[in-house]
Amino acid sequence: MTDISDSAGRAARELRVVFSRLRRRIREVAQDADLSPSQESALTLVGKHGAATASALAAAEGVRPQSMATTLAALEQHELIRRAPDPDDGRRQLVTLTDTGRARIEGNKQVREEWLTRAFQDRYTEEERQTVLAALELLDRLSRP
Repeated sequence: MTDISDSAGRAARELRVVFSRLRRRIREVAQDADLSPSQESALTLVGKHGAATASALAAAEGVRPQSMATTLAALEQHELIRRAPDPDDGRRQLVTLTDTGRARIEGNKQVREEWLTRAFQDRYTEEERQTVLAALELLDRLSRP
């Protein structure tokens, strides 16, 4: 990569480190002690996908179906998900959120949003927040094809 500038390499490394650290911190804010990170992730995935099979969830999460089955069993014990026969194929089961699971996801989302908003308010000046907003517009290009 001789045609890559030092600043491009440094920006890539530092961005990856900062995003990883920020992602961990945001997860910690609403992390509940009774769920593992994989259970939290699967719960969020069920919330995003709506009714889905365990195998579809495993594929979306990039884990083995057996691992997803174990994770879903724990979520079911916490009464955060339910399984019901697929109306189109009685051999399969569809996984959905319970009201408790939906409330938990929404509560976590709200706690994370409030923490991040408060952190921006308390740790940055108005000028710095405007700089972050401008940087985010530039970073948005990375997410586009």
